[in-house]
Amino acid sequence: MTHIQGSASPAPWCTIITVAYNSARTLEHFWTPGIEGIEWVVVDNASTDDSVAVATRLGATVIRLHRNHGFSYANNVGYQIARSNFIGFVNPDIRLTSDSLHILDQVAEEAGAIVGPQLRNADGTLQPNGRGFPTLSAKVRNRLRGDDPAYLLSSDNERPRPVVWLMGAAVFGHRAQFDQFGVWDPHFFLYYEDSDLGLRSWEARVPVLLVPTAEMEHGWARETSGRFRFTPWRREIASLTKFYSRYPSLLLPRRLASIVHTNITRAVFGPREATHQ
Repeated sequence: MTHIQGSASPAPWCTIITVAYNSARTLEHFWTPGIEGIEWVVVDNASTDDSVAVATRLGATVIRLHRNHGFSYANNVGYQIARSNFIGFVNPDIRLTSDSLHILDQVAEEAGAIVGPQLRNADGTLQPNGRGFPTLSAKVRNRLRGDDPAYLLSSDNERPRPVVWLMGAAVFGHRAQFDQFGVWDPHFFLYYEDSDLGLRSWEARVPVLLVPTAEMEHGWARETSGRFRFTPWRREIASLTKFYSRYPSLLLPRRLASIVHTNITRAVFGPREATHQ
């Protein structure tokens, strides 16, 4: 089923797991070489381009899957072989920095939390990657307008901000926290797996924090943006159906969904919001 390429190095303090699918050019463009003490694991989902060769040349330990089992499954494969306690799940189009990794490690350790950096676009503008409740109405509104301040969350100061979930492009934490809720659910081939991870983390009493002092660039090319293609939309609709079957309360308007998930509401939006729903 799998083939592993790459040589072992001294025990790392951080493992970066990247799922690749025909990502050769993106890996080449975004990977940051020379960060000391990290292990890079690339799980290749049966690419037909040079992803494996590029990742190997850049220094990654590469796991080749002979079938595309999806994003969540591949992330979990990487997690199984990660040699460090601090682990980041990072898309191919994320540009890492050493300082941000160390900040995320410290915050995750001190708060016992799942954490994410503040993502920015290539031009330096803010890319809100924290999220509020993923109600169906919020998802639709975000796709149509993308301007809902109760759904697109960022921090207005330097303190870590609790969020309901983090975009799956960059999610970090320690094994002690990930193991409490099982990391990624492979029932989600692609899409909604990050929303599910955030909700399961909170259910396990593991906070989810956006860390504004840790910044990373994100290229962000979503398959269901731009020209219509059937396969990405088919996958998104399949994941949507699974997600709202698991969380039917999120079919409700945000005000009612917040009542169902009062503990998360209090942590993310404060006690005043929880009592005024």
